[in-house]
Amino acid sequence: MSDNWSAKNPYMTRITENYILNGEGSRKETRHIVFELGDSGLDYKVGDALGVVAENPPHIVEELLSVQGWDRDASVTTHNGERTLYDALKKDFEVHMANKKFVQSLAEKVVSSGMNISMSMVSRSRNNSTWVASSEEKTPPSLLPSSPSDDPASKVEAINADTKAVEDYLWTRDYIDIMREFDVKYSPEEFLELADRLKPRLYSIASSHDAHPGFVELTVGIVRFEYNGRARGGLCTQFMADEIDMSGAPIGVFMSPTKSFILPEDKDTDIIMVGPGTGIAPFRAFMEQRVHDGGTGKNWLFFGDQSEKTEFYYKDEIESWIDEGHLYRFTTAWSRDQEEKIYVQHRLKEHGAEIWEWFERGAYFYICGDKQYMAKDVHRALIQIAIDHGGMSEEDATHFIEKTMMREEKRYLRDVY
Repeated sequence: MSDNWSAKNPYMTRITENYILNGEGSRKETRHIVFELGDSGLDYKVGDALGVVAENPPHIVEELLSVQGWDRDASVTTHNGERTLYDALKKDFEVHMANKKFVQSLAEKVVSSGMNISMSMVSRSRNNSTWVASSEEKTPPSLLPSSPSDDPASKVEAINADTKAVEDYLWTRDYIDIMREFDVKYSPEEFLELADRLKPRLYSIASSHDAHPGFVELTVGIVRFEYNGRARGGLCTQFMADEIDMSGAPIGVFMSPTKSFILPEDKDTDIIMVGPGTGIAPFRAFMEQRVHDGGTGKNWLFFGDQSEKTEFYYKDEIESWIDEGHLYRFTTAWSRDQEEKIYVQHRLKEHGAEIWEWFERGAYFYICGDKQYMAKDVHRALIQIAIDHGGMSEEDATHFIEKTMMREEKRYLRDVY
């Protein structure tokens, strides 16, 4: 039965726990969220991810209907069959953020407000010719101050001139902002043709099924921000935190198994885990599993965030693992607790000699979290450790980390996003 649950056919469950992990005064909102697995037959191993099917915030859907003057009860056909327009906007499409296709469609909708745009410009736009910004033009055309030629049609052409300009424009705007800015109207069918289908979100599981039979747990950073005087946020994180919360309302989930981000088969193998922020999620699961399995392998956890007072997630559990001898070493990097910013990669280098000894004894190395910055910095730190403590040249060190450990021995494993 558990094989039947998927993104297209999620198991409808409920959230049984939903609480904030941060201390008072934190600028972040990180939650521990627990889902009941009931009679689903769903099972998982540590390292797997949970797929969560979210819906758009009701206020965004209501605003969209209002701005366009659409009938919420109108019948439309989507990839999920026939339903009301309200349900289609709420459940089938990503309407909380605009896409490039929609921005490109503005060219057909916006009419020039003056005679200051040359015919050659118009014809170039019609022929989909590419306009290239000059090298001096560092500011996206859409964000430049108004000029005599800054009428809607030329503005749309400038925004669509190159990919970077479109990305910059979309960074702070959603569909509602753009519709208001250009005063454009779409039929529901036109809009749904342009909007992206709503996709489930995947989260690293923060529990061991052996430790929490019948439940699956997540560590989730709730994304909230404001642009153009309107509250925005992460589609799924806000859905879980606000709309579903502890209401008992149904929410769809499914398992997304990992083939690679797994514990060593030999339970006596040492492991090093690096998971700052919500990257701690799979390592809470790893620790619960290692305690349950009872091997002799040592566990070393690197964790960090802004401040020990406000972001020390799972403090009681971590301290009990240390007291009971399950967590051999716990190394922290609190970036804002001192004048200089300290991150996990700095702590890795500080402990480079011992990390190298662990590598030589066959330890596994795991990293979870931010792909863009943290994972790259940690990767560079590992190469530096191989140079400094393994006596390798940069070329040999890079080969050892990227080829030997990652690909051949598969003991440097990453869950980055």
